[in-house]
Amino acid sequence: MSFPREISRVERWLLAVALIFIIIIALKTISFIVTLFMMSLILTLLCQPAMAWLKQRGLSDFTATLTITVIGILIVMGFIFFTMLSFNSLMASLPQYQTELNTRLSDINILLDKYGINVSTDGPPAVKLGDIVQYGYSGFISILESVEFLFFVGVTTFFLLLDAPRLAARMEEFFGKDSESTRQMGLLTGYVTDFIVVRTETNFIHGLLFGGFLGIIGVHGAILWGVLTFLLGYIPFIGLLIAAIPAIFFAWLQFGLPGALAVIVAVGVLNLIVENPIYSFLAARKFEMPALIIILSVIFWGWLLGLVGMLFSIPFTLLMLLLFEMIEELRWINRALGVSHLFEDHRHKTCEEKPAE
Repeated sequence: MSFPREISRVERWLLAVALIFIIIIALKTISFIVTLFMMSLILTLLCQPAMAWLKQRGLSDFTATLTITVIGILIVMGFIFFTMLSFNSLMASLPQYQTELNTRLSDINILLDKYGINVSTDGPPAVKLGDIVQYGYSGFISILESVEFLFFVGVTTFFLLLDAPRLAARMEEFFGKDSESTRQMGLLTGYVTDFIVVRTETNFIHGLLFGGFLGIIGVHGAILWGVLTFLLGYIPFIGLLIAAIPAIFFAWLQFGLPGALAVIVAVGVLNLIVENPIYSFLAARKFEMPALIIILSVIFWGWLLGLVGMLFSIPFTLLMLLLFEMIEELRWINRALGVSHLFEDHRHKTCEEKPAE
């Protein structure tokens, strides 16, 4: 009678890697559902402080949830209204921008001719601003047509908010009220909420200042570029740079090289002021993660879930790290990534280390 041989360590590693790839492929296949649930979960965590505040004022769970939902709908509608207003203004002035673009390209050709570089053509410039804007407009319209996705996100968030108190009670009952898993879960969910709140406040200040500066110097579409700065500011490192490109381009069209340089200087100054002192002042905790982990998170979640994954890459990564920390066999991953400190209760350690008087 033969017995199955014991699986070697190498074989276990190969099986684990294969299982990870299968899970990732499965998540990619159902990315719509994963995106919907993850976004609803993030919004639920973000709304929890407001939910608690409304309940302290005597509102029931249903009334408080309904109030938050109505406010959220109004905010989204306001964003869409101001964005469409600014975009329509750009579309109305498109012929003027095409003329300015032709002039700028002709100036560049003249400058290059002085150095013996001939790139001029017999016909009009090959760059058609209308094609570029129309491509962006098509993408923008495709977002607006995702009403089904936004509807299901709103519905899922609504019921998650309603069920949040009972869900928290069930988790405490399952893991134990004073268990390590419950403590870690509360610590990191609070951490995720703090990160989103601070990031939202910082992005709002950044978008307001940048849009206001563009409006003062007369760059068309200032509201649109301010909203774009607010949204793309959630993408670490590269989001604010991507948001600044259209504003720099239109400043160059309207005012030439001096206008583009002025916007570039403004972007640099705002990054120094908003992204360092103001962000550090608003942050109740230090969100210290290795830069490589942040970049890989943006790439991975962007590939898996698209634009939503890029915008919420850090909260999604924090939730994954929470899952690793709650499973004892996977905690080594957090230690290997250098993020195990995120699960240390610094306030608790401070109280323990403080000498008794």
